[in-house]
Amino acid sequence: MKTLKVKVISICIDPKTKEFFVLLINIILASLFAYTAYEKIMDHERFMNGIARVELIGKFAFFISWTVPIVELLISVLLLIPETAKIGLWCFLGVMIIFTMYILIALIWASKLPCHCGGVIETLTWTEHLWFNIGFILLSIIAIRLSNTLNKESQKLNFKNYEQSSKNDHELRSSCSDSG
Repeated sequence: MKTLKVKVISICIDPKTKEFFVLLINIILASLFAYTAYEKIMDHERFMNGIARVELIGKFAFFISWTVPIVELLISVLLLIPETAKIGLWCFLGVMIIFTMYILIALIWASKLPCHCGGVIETLTWTEHLWFNIGFILLSIIAIRLSNTLNKESQKLNFKNYEQSSKNDHELRSSCSDSG
């Protein structure tokens, strides 16, 4: 039996650059969801009627037609608030995986392939749409990974600061007890 060896490539990027890339990716992801949500809301009846024509989910068209753009808008907001950005990234990733699974299922089993994503994205073929989604999934994974390394670096820095302040406190107590 042969073993597959995978070499992990490690790229050193300073924390400020990582923060910049995470912010940039978050803005891109938030823009995508805000744009598609806007398109779905502005042309809501068309979006809902399109969903109604899909066999598996058609009977839930009204619920889905409002839930999807609202969730997209909420995730966009989460992505843009620093305290909730990581939750937003995970939510974005989850929703994009669901959308991508829907596309895969449609490509494999559906006889008609309606797309009601909104705006320019509707002009993509289903295969292009699949690759588009995969690209955004990868972007969100990159941002999550960068965010995780930033958190680890921050924890190390906080621990070093704690060690240093503990050492300073100890030295201060020693000097106080020596003089008293």
